[in-house]
Amino acid sequence: MQLFKLRPTISRFYSFGDFAKEYGLGERDLVITNEFIWAPYMKDLNLKCHFLFQEKYGAGEPSDKMMNAMLDEVKKIQYDRVIAVGGGTVIDCSKVFALAGVDDVVKAFERSIPIKKDKGLVIVPTTCGTGSEVTNISIAEIISKNTKMGLVDDEILADSAVIIPELLTGLPFKFYVYSSIDALIHATESFVSPKANVYTQIFSRSAMSTIIDVFKGIAREGEEYRKKRFEDMLIASNIAGIAFGNAGVGAVHALSYPLGGTYHVPHGESNYQFFTTVFEKYKSKKPKGSIEEAEALLAKDLGCDVKNVYVELDNLLGKLCKKNQLHTYGMKEADIDGFTDTVIRTQQRLLANNYVELTREEIREIYQKLF
Repeated sequence: MQLFKLRPTISRFYSFGDFAKEYGLGERDLVITNEFIWAPYMKDLNLKCHFLFQEKYGAGEPSDKMMNAMLDEVKKIQYDRVIAVGGGTVIDCSKVFALAGVDDVVKAFERSIPIKKDKGLVIVPTTCGTGSEVTNISIAEIISKNTKMGLVDDEILADSAVIIPELLTGLPFKFYVYSSIDALIHATESFVSPKANVYTQIFSRSAMSTIIDVFKGIAREGEEYRKKRFEDMLIASNIAGIAFGNAGVGAVHALSYPLGGTYHVPHGESNYQFFTTVFEKYKSKKPKGSIEEAEALLAKDLGCDVKNVYVELDNLLGKLCKKNQLHTYGMKEADIDGFTDTVIRTQQRLLANNYVELTREEIREIYQKLF
């Protein structure tokens, strides 16, 4: 029985220029990024790579429509290696473009074609939440199905993951917060997953502690404090990715997907709405188990009594960004049953990682409570 794996090599550079020189970026490289990242960090380097700016093909999080529009351009380029420099959207797209024989990305997500990587893949994250640089997962909204789907396969693992803290300097505070909350959720969900073990929990525990510590610093000193801890947060996001790449995430992510897919709520923000409510439901069903240990760790880091851990966690996160009722995003009361059934129908891959099984009625109760 496999307990743990870590495939990509992980490197750290002080600047994008140092990375470009060390990795020999050139004319056989396809760099997928955003123009607002390219301009300050790459433009003056005069690299001979092919550059593809994701925002020219669609806004927001990845969808089959966006990916296929990019794919039409990718087919015209001769390249040996994909260099992904960006957040979750850029990374999820880039993983698919490292595969052979993709003429419609939906076929890859539905696995109706062989999943085989035939290009090198280097991932450089510019947010501190997805951990996607070390996972074998690509997520996209499949518009025809009105939900998000995940392609999970070791063929889309990066060959190299690269950490460059300077790339966080242009990340607006709102996106920094939501992405780092997502990393905290990755760490916490993977800690209580049935697939967790002593190896994965080392990574989960470390990420949880670092992220809470940074959040406390921001709450105490203000937004600018985050700049002192860019490297810490990037590493925490990375190791949370290692944890959930091995142990998986569960109902927090599963329940957030219909909200994100239907009302286009950004991934980290959507997850945030469900975080503590799902864990409170877990606790009510099975108070003894790994959730006890997770709560003890969180309580220690938060400096509170364990019985108040979710209240204090919400209080801390609420100092960084507001938690909203779901109807403020446009969700309708009729969606409660629809979202519940969509989750059960399409997210069994994630629900299998729940700390404890949730019934249809319990999932519905969570939506109802948060509505």
